Amino acid sequence: MLPITSLFAGLFALYFVRLAIAVIHLRRTNKVALGAGGVADLEGAIRAHGNFAEYVPLGLILLGLLEGHSIHPAFVAVLGGLFALGRIFHARALSQANLKLRVRGMMLTFGTLITLAIMNIIFAARTWLGQ
Repeated sequence: MLPITSLFAGLFALYFVRLAIAVIHLRRTNKVALGAGGVADLEGAIRAHGNFAEYVPLGLILLGLLEGHSIHPAFVAVLGGLFALGRIFHARALSQANLKLRVRGMMLTFGTLITLAIMNIIFAARTWLGQ
């Protein structure tokens, strides 16, 4: 079982729905059925939702694989928390056109993804080498 990854997957799913509802609200308010219709706020909300959908699955896969390697649960939770914080910062930044927050969000996201990727590669190499 992967309780930490399960927790983050559930939290990410709830936030994903929140982002989708924001898009729906802006579409209704601005009477835009498809695309952004030239509405900057709607364009930001659409990209926040889409970008979240693009990065979260990979992060969850890497987090779950790492948790499956019996890494200390606190370390897995910290990495999951940093990834979540990065995704939330980035989503808010796109919705608010806040460049500083967007950069912070992507730094946290990329830093966490790189850390997770390297750790998974190390565990895979150790397994192949029989250590």
